[in-house]
Amino acid sequence: MRRSRIALLVAASALLAASATAGTAFAAEEGDVVVFRTELSPLTVYHDPHGCQKLPPDAHVLTNRTDRPVTVYADPFCLTPGLIVRPGYGSHVAPASGSFSA
Repeated sequence: MRRSRIALLVAASALLAASATAGTAFAAEEGDVVVFRTELSPLTVYHDPHGCQKLPPDAHVLTNRTDRPVTVYADPFCLTPGLIVRPGYGSHVAPASGSFSA
């Protein structure tokens, strides 16, 4: 019984996350970096970001809607080696992962 509740909760969460990120692709304008945090939080949109930007502490998915690569860093100052996210792609980010630069 408990396993079925957990499975149902996971499936519902995945469906909500998929619908929220699917809407993001159309809602974001070209040149934006969009960060999904939780199903209970609004999307965080960085319009035409430049330089180092600190991510919200509960960031979960970063979507690169710019025409240039975005680098995600593990620290809040963009100093550590980072993961490059190509234009039109996205990446999961660990909570409290730090920052990104565009």
